[in-house]
Amino acid sequence: MPPPFDNPEHPASPAPLRTDTLLDSVLILLALTVVQRMVGFVRAVLFCRWLDAEQLGLWDMAFSFLLVAAPLAVMAIPGAFGRYLENYRQQGQLRTFLRRAALACGGLGAAACIAVALTRRWISLLIFGTESQSDLVALAAGCLAAVIAYNFLIELCVALRNIRLSSAMQLTNSVAFAALGLGLMLGWQCSAKSVLLGYGGSCLIAALLAVCCLRGVWRTSPRPALPMQQAALWSKVAPFAAWVLMVSLLMNLFEVVDRYMIIHFSGASVDRALDLVGNYHASRVAPMLLVSMAAILAAMITPHLSHDWEAGRREQVASRLRLLLKIFGLGLFAAAVAVVVVAPLLFDFAFKGKFPGGLTVLPWTLVYCCWFGTLMIAQNFLLCAEKARLGSAALLGGLALNVPLNLLLLPRLGLEGAVLATAAANALALGLVCLFNRRLGFHLDDGARLVMVLPMVVCLGPWVSVLVLAAVAAEAFWGTRLFSPEEKQRLAERLNDFGKRYGLERFASRRVARP
Repeated sequence: MPPPFDNPEHPASPAPLRTDTLLDSVLILLALTVVQRMVGFVRAVLFCRWLDAEQLGLWDMAFSFLLVAAPLAVMAIPGAFGRYLENYRQQGQLRTFLRRAALACGGLGAAACIAVALTRRWISLLIFGTESQSDLVALAAGCLAAVIAYNFLIELCVALRNIRLSSAMQLTNSVAFAALGLGLMLGWQCSAKSVLLGYGGSCLIAALLAVCCLRGVWRTSPRPALPMQQAALWSKVAPFAAWVLMVSLLMNLFEVVDRYMIIHFSGASVDRALDLVGNYHASRVAPMLLVSMAAILAAMITPHLSHDWEAGRREQVASRLRLLLKIFGLGLFAAAVAVVVVAPLLFDFAFKGKFPGGLTVLPWTLVYCCWFGTLMIAQNFLLCAEKARLGSAALLGGLALNVPLNLLLLPRLGLEGAVLATAAANALALGLVCLFNRRLGFHLDDGARLVMVLPMVVCLGPWVSVLVLAAVAAEAFWGTRLFSPEEKQRLAERLNDFGKRYGLERFASRRVARP
């Protein structure tokens, strides 16, 4: 494996940080993601069990603020690392690039944290609908600095192609958050402040881990032979970072707008609105696991599809993506059915029956999370065609629908209205992505269209969902409507190849029914 910083002038330089191949990256991500998501799920269950709905709502709104504010505070400069870090490394300017990026992010981040602290009453009114939570906003300002540092280093590790370190950071963050958050709730106070402090502390611990591991990158990077002009650097990086910022802001607003609508337009008192957000948070604990897995898969398959696209194999890109949509769509539906079946146990026992509103809206929460996960997979065709702006346009369309629907439904239906509005927004965004894909040459077959509407079945109840899932599974194995004979053959070949590599030929050969 080649070293990450191979300098022809210094061939004997030791590799300070290992890079990972794509297959290694996939396996590492899958292994650590399972552990991380399990830790995160248990942590979220305990938070819901120990916090009342109002405090859970306060934490949800504080986290939503950090999600939006962190990339905005630093103008998404770290988002450009993946595109430009390798370019400057090959020019021998890595040290200068990192120094200037760190100084820019440090200065912008410090200014943002100070601004949040100074305007905490106004921000408290914006986030929580009341000025009485200004102390929590001041605490969030301190946590914002740790979140910015964590995001900066995560982006740097990914750009350095060291998936081990970035995955270790995320796992450390998840475990530390559980330990600190739950520890503070037990030893200090059972409130949103403890959870927020735990999250900020976990980001700081993960960032310190990365700093210790990345010191070798700085020490072994060659000093630049020629100075780099500030204008030359920022004229290249700033436009790309601005685009990343716009996409990030749009994605984050698409994610959190419904909770802000509940706070400001539900017509309920502040305490009641926060109670609704807490119930909503409880309904999203399990569904958001599906979204996180979709995000990871979407990121992993992009390089593979891009490789085929650049080689001129456009039809192969379409067929592979269509098959992935079917497989992962069925997986999302099966997971959603499992969640609906165990939901009474989760809400009545694990959550101690504190979130009846969350249980009521759970089916529609699962529906829109499945749709959003499918959207993240489907927009890979837009990325390959270098039409990422169309993906942003789809999200903007969903956002534009979400706000007026919330204004219409929230006062009448309460929390259920907010969830229905968000489900409609996700359906529109997914439909627009599919429409844009079709215009670029990617067509869905009947099987893919069926998979996309299947999540709505969970709204019919657990037993109907189980029966439909069984029927779909039987069709997938023995029929040809969902998977064509060619797709089944391709699946069998891939599983056999995987089995040969790991000595599981017999096991793999039986996993897919051959036509």
